[in-house]
Amino acid sequence: MSKIKVAIIGCGTIANNAHIPAYMNNPDAEIKYFCDIIPEKAEAAVKKYGCGTAVVDYHDILGDPEIEAVSVCTPNKMHSTISIDFLKAGKNVLCEKPAARTLSEALEMQKAKHETGKVLNIGVVNRFNAGVNKLREMIQSGEFGEIYHIYVSFRAHRSIPGLGGAFTDKSIAGGGVLIDWGVHYLDIVMYCMDDPKPLTVSAKAFSKLGVDMKNYVYEGMWSEETKDLNGVYDVDDFVTGFVRTAGPTISLNGAWAQNIGVSETYIDFLGTKAGARLQYGSDFTVYTTACGGLVSLKPKFTPNAHFQNEIDSFVRCIQTGEKLPSHIDKAIITATMMQAMYDSSEQNREIVLG
Repeated sequence: MSKIKVAIIGCGTIANNAHIPAYMNNPDAEIKYFCDIIPEKAEAAVKKYGCGTAVVDYHDILGDPEIEAVSVCTPNKMHSTISIDFLKAGKNVLCEKPAARTLSEALEMQKAKHETGKVLNIGVVNRFNAGVNKLREMIQSGEFGEIYHIYVSFRAHRSIPGLGGAFTDKSIAGGGVLIDWGVHYLDIVMYCMDDPKPLTVSAKAFSKLGVDMKNYVYEGMWSEETKDLNGVYDVDDFVTGFVRTAGPTISLNGAWAQNIGVSETYIDFLGTKAGARLQYGSDFTVYTTACGGLVSLKPKFTPNAHFQNEIDSFVRCIQTGEKLPSHIDKAIITATMMQAMYDSSEQNREIVLG
């Protein structure tokens, strides 16, 4: 079987930290193009990985019949446009999270996927995490009884990424901490609970601590190379919300930045037989009863490299036609919830979805 030829669109941090190394480790994939609007980034990738051709404009490779798979690793603003163009060109697409800046853009992506019949997966990488999948298995098997409420916390002290750059410009990113971090946490909840239908959403998003960019104090900054203190800061750095679904209720607090010096990044699943706290990116603890007493359990299992698993699964699904749990139809549910949260915040009212 010949190797699947891949194009990487956007050669920034997520491409170099996750997508590119994973494709390089997959025996069935071969990177043919590295594309970035900054030529030096694409050229650096060619030199670093010893393969492929550097390209500046992705339109130049849309018609290449050899390309079967594309990873879209650009800022959120271009997710929908690039994904749709490659789908219509007959390519299979893995687009980084979030699917798009807005629900309407994500729905256009979903429409293009169904019209073309090609693969469109979204980079909700936790659906390929060993711990998350083990917890989901336990929940789905009934070990927790009825899960009636889930609490989500994605709070950090001072962690606004790329202050003043693409991450903090709503026209580029679509939002702040909710769309950047919250998308992962909400996706884990929906995945573990088998995607219950969201019914109502109430939320409030705040843009507070990063507004005065020149006086913002921090210890570390993701994507600091994109920082621009003369740039734009008009996104949320704190969000709180409440969601009713056809299954459990969900409450959340998220912060890129808060004046509390403790990071709390976990999800609590509250069930009638047992509960669990999942530490984001790590393991989980189960709390239950046995022999008339209180018991806590911390399962040990073989971890996996979830980005590698995600890329391997993407390549495999192109070969076999398998529908992955990260396909666009699932991502639309989370996109719907996040859009409703932003709408609720802006309109100061509860949003009814169904």
